Amino acid sequence: MKSLIYLTLFFSSLQISTALASKDEKGIYSFMLENDIFASTDKHYTNGVRFSYLSPETSVNEYVEDIANKFLFFKTCAKKRYSYAFGQSMFTPKNIKVSTPNPKDRPYAGWTYLSWGIISANDKRLDNFEISLGIVGKASLADKTQKFVHKHVGSPRPMGWNHQLKTEPGLIVSYDRQWRNKFELNIKDYSVDITPSAGTNLGNIYTDISAGLMTRFGKNIPFDYGAPRIRPSQPGSDFFIPCDDLGWYLFAGSEMKIVARNIFLDGNSFRKSPSVHKRNIVFDMQMGAVFIYKEMRVGYTHVVRSKEFKFQKASDQFGAISLSFRL
Repeated sequence: MKSLIYLTLFFSSLQISTALASKDEKGIYSFMLENDIFASTDKHYTNGVRFSYLSPETSVNEYVEDIANKFLFFKTCAKKRYSYAFGQSMFTPKNIKVSTPNPKDRPYAGWTYLSWGIISANDKRLDNFEISLGIVGKASLADKTQKFVHKHVGSPRPMGWNHQLKTEPGLIVSYDRQWRNKFELNIKDYSVDITPSAGTNLGNIYTDISAGLMTRFGKNIPFDYGAPRIRPSQPGSDFFIPCDDLGWYLFAGSEMKIVARNIFLDGNSFRKSPSVHKRNIVFDMQMGAVFIYKEMRVGYTHVVRSKEFKFQKASDQFGAISLSFRL
């Protein structure tokens, strides 16, 4: 009998070790749309789109993983994935119907970019390192995108894109970390947890540091780190684990950002361009819901952002929709 018990324990521990050592062979595709139409406005940060792909764990070779563990302060035991993304963001003043924008309002600007990164995730912590390369100004094609969309949805034609920021190549090096379940309370099938976060962006597009907190409440809360967002917003993550049954949660969070540079307010780095006097401390408040069923995740986030520049009369609001699926 003792031998049978020992043998059972041995094979049980072997199964657990094998499960922990196994690597997820599926990639994750995500689409994000952020737009102020969800707040019935059309100003400032007016639209952002991002398409991303998170590779399977099996795609990261040991050499890259070793470098990440040593130089990026990733956890050795955490699973690594590559990330790739393409996106475009656009910014306009409050009144887009005039051909000469108000010099006290934020200027027209577009940002189109490609990103590459690596994430490290386990059940308690997620680290995300990312490099984004892109272009600001007319070459971003943001003016053509907005004019095309407004024409086909019946919105007013934006008249001031001739005054947008000058063309400038852009670089952002980003690093953020989230600590999942720093506090957790389970009541039957329902759970509450808290996830703090901290991060930084460095480059001629954004240079800032941030700290935030997200609280979630739900049933069968899925294993993820929040709905994905577009930088420089409070981080979520493209990463999630599938649910056999429907998992969902409601969430609310806040983030404080100390801003040293924001090209969309400060203007071009080395050329004269429209600009406004930015505020160095910005707050985001967000709330929303996420649903995960099997290999698919859907999320909505509503964001209230504090005033970003001197003559801004009120805070901004916009909504964010995300759709992710595993293949």
